[in-house]
Amino acid sequence: MLVLVALAVVYRELLDYGLAQARGQLRILTNTRPIADVLQDATFPDSLKKQLRLIADIKRFAVDSLGLDDSGSYTQLYDQQGKPILWVITASEKYRLVAKEWAFPVIGKFAYKGFFDTTRAQTEQKMLIAVGFDTQIGEVSAWSTLGFLKDPVLSSMLYRGEGSLANLIMHEMTHGTLFVKDNLELNENLANFVGDYGATRFMQNRYGAKSPQLQRYEFRKRYNDAFSQHVLIGAKQLDSLYNTFTASFLDKQKDSLKTALIRQIVSRSDTLLGGLVGQKYPWRPQKTLNNAFFIGYLTYHARQNQFRTEFETRFKGNFSAYLRYLKTKYPTSF
Repeated sequence: MLVLVALAVVYRELLDYGLAQARGQLRILTNTRPIADVLQDATFPDSLKKQLRLIADIKRFAVDSLGLDDSGSYTQLYDQQGKPILWVITASEKYRLVAKEWAFPVIGKFAYKGFFDTTRAQTEQKMLIAVGFDTQIGEVSAWSTLGFLKDPVLSSMLYRGEGSLANLIMHEMTHGTLFVKDNLELNENLANFVGDYGATRFMQNRYGAKSPQLQRYEFRKRYNDAFSQHVLIGAKQLDSLYNTFTASFLDKQKDSLKTALIRQIVSRSDTLLGGLVGQKYPWRPQKTLNNAFFIGYLTYHARQNQFRTEFETRFKGNFSAYLRYLKTKYPTSF
């Protein structure tokens, strides 16, 4: 009993956080509706029923054609009533691109922390800023419980385009198929690769290789890839800048140089794909960018090309063989 009390005192903050997250997850799971019932509901919009059927098709394709695990997820619907339900905070050192990590039982270390309560997220953000971190808070459109629970379809998903929805579902299903403890960068980059590849395959299978639906998705994907590479190059430029900082630099000087470079990175995005998109729809971030923003891109995109190259060169486009190889090389470790 004394040991348990001591552990409760030492890990009080983690226990409090865990209970809050469990309450948030439980609130969602106890307020879902079976999709089969929703499809029979005459008051539910037909356009959204179409999206629910599409999700079932995406999931079937992911299992049958890609070999992703069927965890029983996406058979229930949670109505967000137009509101975000989960926020994630990322943090980085102020003059180095080094992410703050949070350690959790069983699943390991993460370079972000999620909250079902925005007030808690903002409180955590203030604490991190007070000790010198750059921070960003973002709303989350989906997440995976890694097969521990049956993840529901969130109502916000139903407003995505077909390719984007397929990408999202397959990304999250990848987490439920293969997850390596303490290696968030690998997990997210792999899920991004599978989501991209799987969505393209799905659209080809559904509409044809020369269909306008596939062409629209692939153009958007090309721009997103170009944008990601632009941000990653910007991260390298920032890293090079920080390496020039010496003990003689004042924080005011560092901040001035850092801000100027980030502004350049934003303004240069207008030239992506020959300016076809950027000049018409320029990137104007709603939030002031800092190291935490770039850490997020490094976490999700820095190694994505590694998986694509390995898949194409070593496995010659045989995804089933590649997935078997990945499961052997990176066995789920919790």
